[in-house]
Amino acid sequence: MTTLQELIAQKDALLRQQQEIAKSIAEFQSAQRSGVINEIKTLMAQHGITASDLTVTGRKAANPDKEPSKVAAKYRDPSTGSTWTGRGLKPRWLVAALESGRTQDEFLIENQAH
Repeated sequence: MTTLQELIAQKDALLRQQQEIAKSIAEFQSAQRSGVINEIKTLMAQHGITASDLTVTGRKAANPDKEPSKVAAKYRDPSTGSTWTGRGLKPRWLVAALESGRTQDEFLIENQAH
């Protein structure tokens, strides 16, 4: 039967081995990465491609300074003034009105203006 000391020694040996393997993997990946980068640079030079050619075109970059635009309300509860854009779940006031027999079009803001 193995003793506690032997098990601790085995554990320590396995941990050292794990660290050595992890170091070898990192070195291998680094060497591979360097080779791939050099190959990419060579291919780019052969085909006259620059780093700016690799950027996505046709899409505007997100403007972090711009606040997201608000969606205009489409429906209004005339009794409370609560509004709903028509997106997402229907609000409780509209669900209750629909269950009582009213139509959603009755709550359109354009209909209430006339």
